[in-house]
Amino acid sequence: MGYCVFFGMSARFRTASLARVLMFALLLGVLSGCSLKTMAVNSVAGMLSESGTTFSSDEDPELVRDAVPFALKLYESLLESVPRNPDLLRATCSVFTQYAYAFVQTDAERIQAEDFAAAEVLRARALKLYLRGRGYCFRALELRRDGVTQALMRTPGEALGWAQARDVELLYWTGAAWGSAISIGQDQPALVADVPAVQALMGRALALDEAWGDGAIHSALISLEALPEAMGGSPVRARRHFDRAVELSKGLDPGPFVTFAASVALAAQNRAEFERLLEQALAIDPDRAPDIRLPSLIAQARARDLLARADELFFEPAAPERIAP
Repeated sequence: MGYCVFFGMSARFRTASLARVLMFALLLGVLSGCSLKTMAVNSVAGMLSESGTTFSSDEDPELVRDAVPFALKLYESLLESVPRNPDLLRATCSVFTQYAYAFVQTDAERIQAEDFAAAEVLRARALKLYLRGRGYCFRALELRRDGVTQALMRTPGEALGWAQARDVELLYWTGAAWGSAISIGQDQPALVADVPAVQALMGRALALDEAWGDGAIHSALISLEALPEAMGGSPVRARRHFDRAVELSKGLDPGPFVTFAASVALAAQNRAEFERLLEQALAIDPDRAPDIRLPSLIAQARARDLLARADELFFEPAAPERIAP
């Protein structure tokens, strides 16, 4: 898939405010009773796993870049005390995935032309972060259905019939982490062989609640359908998902425009559409959808970078030489 990534930042960073997190972390440090501490940890875990917009509405990506690693280590520390908390497992998976995309893989794409070796290091780190996040989603899935992760790898089409509407968020983030790992680990056959599992996760999530996340599932499916036809992709279906993602987000999310440009238009070497879509993404005012201001800014930064690198991304045959009479 070249320069494309599987999942844009359509879904929000779901974290509580750092002030509240710090307050609870200090509380945990002074509690000595085992039962009281467990109750407090579960309370913090519930707070952290709630949908919120503290990070996603921020207007300073660099501030969030610096803050998220602390939150991630706190999540992991809490999971040592409550390793079977499904909501915290899902939240940890989602934030690892978003951090890897927004601040590691995107950086790799940005510097690739100037420093290929450094970009490869960043891609390797992003892959590890995606797989680390996927591991937490796997644990949450196993709490819902014992043996489901192995079933997904063996018979993905039959593995998720048990899932209900309340599982959509978990299905999405498992697929997002897994699919993102595949997108930058295409030199690893074992990972590429898991594409049907990601398709099953996103397909089931779509069937249960296609409007979830204001079209986030459709945005993810754009990239899945951008795969070669031999791997189950379809440009026609990708365009349908793009249209629906734009409709569900009311045209206020740059993510679907960037995802379609970077996957489908680029793969088809359709430069006119590529540039048109990226310009549309840049024309969106992030303040019109403040809940996703941060992912919008990140998507637009990627759009600007892709436009700046258009000459290297598109093959344009040289004009034929004119033969003098």
